[in-house]
Amino acid sequence: MSQLPVPGRDTVYVWVGGDAGGRPAPAGRLLRRAAAALLGRPEAEFVVGRRPDGGPSVRSSSAGDGGSGPVEVPASVSRTDGVVVVAVRAGGPVGVDAEWCRPLPALGLAGRWYDPAEAAWLAGRLPCGRERDFLRLWTAKEAVGKALGTGLRDGGLRRRMPAPDGAGPLLRPVPGIPTVRVGHPCAGTGLVLAVAAAGVQGPVEVVVEETVGRDGQVVGAVQRAGHGVAAVRSASVDRTSLPVVVRGS
Repeated sequence: MSQLPVPGRDTVYVWVGGDAGGRPAPAGRLLRRAAAALLGRPEAEFVVGRRPDGGPSVRSSSAGDGGSGPVEVPASVSRTDGVVVVAVRAGGPVGVDAEWCRPLPALGLAGRWYDPAEAAWLAGRLPCGRERDFLRLWTAKEAVGKALGTGLRDGGLRRRMPAPDGAGPLLRPVPGIPTVRVGHPCAGTGLVLAVAAAGVQGPVEVVVEETVGRDGQVVGAVQRAGHGVAAVRSASVDRTSLPVVVRGS
C-alpha cells in the first residue's frame, strides 16, 4: 500500500463519472480505471471488493512487472444525483464526498449539527454563498469520516473542519488531527467536491478527472496541495494511464 506512481509523491486520483443522460458511470469500472492510472498497470488486473468497515477496496490480481506482488489500493466512493465520484490513493486512507449545490436552510442546519465555531463562521459568510459553504463543510466531514473509517459516527458532524476559504494549500490539516487533511478541488459547475487523506506525512497531489459519456472524452485538472498549481488536460476514457499534464499559464 506504500507504492506510489512517482517516488516520494503522495497522489490522490479522483474520477467524476456521468453521461449525457444523467446516469452515473459504474463505480466499479471507475475504481479499476483510477487504480490502473495510479499504479501504471492494466485496468483488467484490478478487482473491486469491500473492506471490513464496508468501504470499497481495489486490489490487483497479479504481481506487477517489478515483481512487487498484488497491491491493495485504498479507495472511496460517493454518489449523488446523476454522478458517481471515486478516489484512490496508494499512500494511505482516502475519502471523497460530493453534493450538488442547492437551496437549503444553511444556518438552521449548521446551528443544529455543526460545531458552534463553524456555525458562527457560516453566519458571517455572504448570504448568496451560504448553501455552498454549508455543503463544503458537510462534504469535508463526510470525506474525513470515510478516510478515518468511522463515517459520521462518534460526533463526526461536530468534528471541526478547516475553514474552506482563503489562499493556501488545497488540502489543509483537520484541527486536532494534523495527519488528516481535507480540501475542495474544482469540479463541475454546481458540484461541491471534498477529498480527504489520512496518515499524511508530506505534500499530497490531487488529480481530478471528469468523464463525459457523450463524446468519450475525459476533461480534468491537476491541483497540487503544496503549491496551488493547476493544469488542464483531456484524453479518451479508454486510456489506462493518465495523459501528460499540459500546464496552463
